Amino acid sequence: MSMGPTGASRVSAWRSYSRDRSVLREQLPKDLWRRILRYGKPFKPLVVLFLITLVIGSLLTVAQPLLFRRIVDDGITVSNSTVVTMTAVAVGLVALVDAGIGLWGRYLSARIGEGLIFHLRAEVFDHVQRQSLAFFTRAQTGALVSRLNSDVIGAQQAFTSTLSGVVGNLISVVVVLFTMFWLSWQITLIALVLVPLFLLPARWMGRRLQVLTREQMQLNADLSTQMTERFNVAGALLVKLYGRPAEEDEVYRGKAAGVRDLGVRIAMANRYFFTALTLVAALATAIAYGLGGNFVISESITLGTLLAIVGLLAQLYGPLTALSNVRVDVMTALVSFDRVFEVLDLKPQVADDSEAEMLSRENPASVEFQDVQFTYPRATDVSLASLETVAKKTVESTNAAPALRDVTFTVPPGKMVALVGPSGAGKTTITSLVSRLYDPDSGEVRIGGEDLRFLTQESIHNTVGVVTQDAHLFHDTILANLRYARPEAELPEVWAACEDARIADLIRELPEGMDTVVGDRGHRLSGGEKQRLAIARLLLKQPRVVVLDEATAHLDSDSEAAVQRALARALTGRTSVVIAHRLSTIREADEILVVEAGGIIERGNHADLLAAGGLYAELYRTQFSPQHNQMVSPEKNDR
Repeated sequence: MSMGPTGASRVSAWRSYSRDRSVLREQLPKDLWRRILRYGKPFKPLVVLFLITLVIGSLLTVAQPLLFRRIVDDGITVSNSTVVTMTAVAVGLVALVDAGIGLWGRYLSARIGEGLIFHLRAEVFDHVQRQSLAFFTRAQTGALVSRLNSDVIGAQQAFTSTLSGVVGNLISVVVVLFTMFWLSWQITLIALVLVPLFLLPARWMGRRLQVLTREQMQLNADLSTQMTERFNVAGALLVKLYGRPAEEDEVYRGKAAGVRDLGVRIAMANRYFFTALTLVAALATAIAYGLGGNFVISESITLGTLLAIVGLLAQLYGPLTALSNVRVDVMTALVSFDRVFEVLDLKPQVADDSEAEMLSRENPASVEFQDVQFTYPRATDVSLASLETVAKKTVESTNAAPALRDVTFTVPPGKMVALVGPSGAGKTTITSLVSRLYDPDSGEVRIGGEDLRFLTQESIHNTVGVVTQDAHLFHDTILANLRYARPEAELPEVWAACEDARIADLIRELPEGMDTVVGDRGHRLSGGEKQRLAIARLLLKQPRVVVLDEATAHLDSDSEAAVQRALARALTGRTSVVIAHRLSTIREADEILVVEAGGIIERGNHADLLAAGGLYAELYRTQFSPQHNQMVSPEKNDR
């Protein structure tokens, strides 16, 4: 017979005391419970069955001690072997039923918990994917991942661990105490007197553990950050180029040593807690035997009753201790739910109108800007302070300067417009509005005469193809990266796009061909190769409107000439907006827009703008002149 708390009850009590009590200071929305219950509604039948298993399990908790009482009092004491045998069989059957109930309860708990995790993760992932680009420029990736992992799992515990812990422990304590009082109220009261002797030190130990745990979590986060930044290709390259592996190793060892030392202290705190709980239970057992033994001698109670009370004591202290900290358990789960809802309540700045229509493919794909004014949104408009470490430490100015001022121009169907200007003038902002990564503050951006704000984003992105200066490739095969533009594309179509982008020969030379993995962010390829793959991906998409943001910036002279020829064919009949610093691209444009300080200050063709002697002529002299081009060596590592 157990002389102390069971392993499960001790773990439950310890988990309760290891919670961070700072959650009690959180101010939670009043309708939080109602929202949580809505998420639990699909699991209502399973929750009811789970609660029934908790009640049955609690009743079985007291069944075994009472059966042992019968064996002693009605069997062994009176030498009735039939009672002993039959009751022993009953004990075995109760154990089997208890095991079955435990397995069934664990299955129900897993079904509820994992189902809830699935729904929450899927909903949060879908919602985050629909946020505007401004959201991703502000939010920390690690914080977002934490919401999808730690906080979602914490919310799940409200329906499983917290539900079973609070409800299960409450039922167990009520049933056990009722049974103990029924058997002997005197011994039960004395056993309960020892509870405060344990609770007070346990609370102190719990607060100490919370501090240690927070420190350990911070150090672990620092370790993860260092590994994430140093283990990607760009970080590893920087470490090697600056010869800092030894220093990085020393820093890492220092942080890891801190985690090690805190782990030892936490382990000892854990052991102190379990030792104290076991000691109190042992003292209670000693008192029960001492007092109860005298009661047996005086025939106030039977020997079987004494043994039953001692058995019930083992089931009492763990749940009773956990319940003393129930507010922290519940609040911890609620705070996790609130953090998940915080993300779900953040509305995307760019969203489809309720009556949004598909962009008609019948209309000519002209691009028009009419009196467009745009200012980049503040963090409070597009993100959450809890997702930005910097936002917690700084106050953002509310008077940001407009990025675009009264921009008006038209790109006729099938024509090319080049955007030229100094860095930060607003060129990339214009191209971002064409693909509706942002919406203008005022004015209109139209494709085919239709205001983008009243069109579905899906139809816009199917119409507009973009190649940026730094083309991103997923850590996947070349074929998978290309088919991201059009998953249903047949292999001959993929090869045709590669031929046009002048990358097919290189792919054929690779040992794995199309199945070659490009590496993290495509770092196994040179800048020019990545750019040509991005252009091939664009060609495979076959958009009607093309946006090129320095698409040839990483190409050497030979590769640029080849890609320019491919683009010239591919862009035939397509409307295009091009940011370019290369003279060859600019000369092909039907119109050149010179952008400065968010406005268009000059427009015309190459010859006219040179003759005007304005900013374009100055930029040409400093950046596009033959003398300047001779000073800029082509990229040497383009394979």
